[in-house]
Amino acid sequence: MNSSTPSSRRRFLKQTAAGAGFLILPSGVVTGKDSPANRLNIALIGTAGRAKAHFGTAEKENVVALCDVDEKNLASAAKKFPGAKHYVDWRKCLEQADLDAIICSTTDHTHAHIATWALKRGLHVYCEKPLANTVGEARIARAAYLEHDGKLATQIGTQLHAGNNFKRVRELIREGAIGELQEVSAWGNRRIPRDGYFPGQGEPPKNLHYDLWIGPSAFHPYNPGYFDYEAKGSNCLNWNMFWDFGSGQIGDMGSHTMDLAWNAIDAEPPTSIIAEGDPFNSDVTPVKLTSHFQIPANDWRPEIKLSWYQGGMMPKEPIAGALRGIGHGVLFEGTDAWLVSDFGSHVIIPKSASEGDRFSRTGIKGGYSHQGEWIAACKGGPKPACNFDYSGKMIETMLLGLVAYRAGEKLEYDAAAGKVTNNGMGNDLLNKAYREGWPLVG
Repeated sequence: MNSSTPSSRRRFLKQTAAGAGFLILPSGVVTGKDSPANRLNIALIGTAGRAKAHFGTAEKENVVALCDVDEKNLASAAKKFPGAKHYVDWRKCLEQADLDAIICSTTDHTHAHIATWALKRGLHVYCEKPLANTVGEARIARAAYLEHDGKLATQIGTQLHAGNNFKRVRELIREGAIGELQEVSAWGNRRIPRDGYFPGQGEPPKNLHYDLWIGPSAFHPYNPGYFDYEAKGSNCLNWNMFWDFGSGQIGDMGSHTMDLAWNAIDAEPPTSIIAEGDPFNSDVTPVKLTSHFQIPANDWRPEIKLSWYQGGMMPKEPIAGALRGIGHGVLFEGTDAWLVSDFGSHVIIPKSASEGDRFSRTGIKGGYSHQGEWIAACKGGPKPACNFDYSGKMIETMLLGLVAYRAGEKLEYDAAAGKVTNNGMGNDLLNKAYREGWPLVG
């Protein structure tokens, strides 16, 4: 490598300044750790919808780049960040020399690409959930992070994790409040049925770079239904149920809800997976789906069964009414009791409970800043809770449920090798093809 490259300059600066109490930003800026000038140069990739939730955090740093395939979104964000450079193609945005970090709020089918490209360029990454749409994407993005573990900060946008109920549920499980852990079930009740991809309908508006929106995905003709913010309420719900653009509820509320379980069980990817749901549709992910994963034992618990239910499917209730009113939640079963939790509250139900007994959930308020935790880590603080190692293994597991559903039989999985060992179709479904010019690692 030429000694004048940004990477070599950063290494030199780090070696000469590390012992002097300075902070070395990835852009090569050297600043005192307590200096007011200690601000990150951030690119916002995706500037509308969920991206706006990051404006408050980002404006305390230096937003030096804005990227969006919709020029109207760019113009709107520029009012908030007038000094930033503008891009419609994230590949070009990532080449801006003064970047330290990115916040990715794009469509799901570009998350793993953007995150991996950014990490390969030595940038800190905050990425909205899910990290990936395929098992292969999850593993490659996680590996890219682990190459820089301790040097680059990553965080997935499962911001509910920052609530104190997540912390308390983990403490109770680890302290043995329900006895030895035996089984865990998570569920979500959102249902967004679709028959198939929207048919082509006219040409995209001039402000929308539709080919860049498609990005690495297989091409589908433009239809305004994919972008109907007002009619649908949330843009991601217009497209994430289609196989080429998302992973349905796995990537949507499933990422939030499984996080509540995953945080408590210190899990590695499964050794086997079985799943069933709606009849397979080659265009659309299932509404109804049940997935069961065998999770290896660790140093504090035995091997356990972990399950995911969606679209109205539910685990068996411990006692009548125990799960009533919980649209997204987790049921932990131990040898002595059950623990039922939603995002902000939980209740313990003893195995000695009888039908007709009533139990009230304990609400837990407060928490910390999910984005702030990442910003602090970028500047040398502790590793964020939802880093790409933790979140990568979680979404790899969830996506294996979709693979088993499509393969139609129980799969045996070698997590070390990232291979399905008993089903060729299942192994092929771990990855997908991308359009020319859009490699996953670039």
